[in-house]
Amino acid sequence: MRDKDKLVIWPIYFDIDLSWSKGRRVPRNLAVKQPKIENIAKAAYEEGLNPELKKESAHPKRPWIKNGLILIDKKLPKNEAIKRIAKKLPKTN
Repeated sequence: MRDKDKLVIWPIYFDIDLSWSKGRRVPRNLAVKQPKIENIAKAAYEEGLNPELKKESAHPKRPWIKNGLILIDKKLPKNEAIKRIAKKLPKTN
């Protein structure tokens, strides 16, 4: 059972190659190519969101790809937390 004080953040939220309907949750100008879970966790840490990695998880829309997920503290609304994290992601891999 999930912790009610945590938000789930998936790497596909930040993937520039995906459409909104495929799971991207940030505008293209904030998205990156092939987002890495470690970079997302680092950005969340810099925002003070206490990230916790779950590397073997798969997003429900893409269950065949285990990119993992990050649990963060529920200090902000989810959309705001996602945008703050996206602004801190490196734009090149």
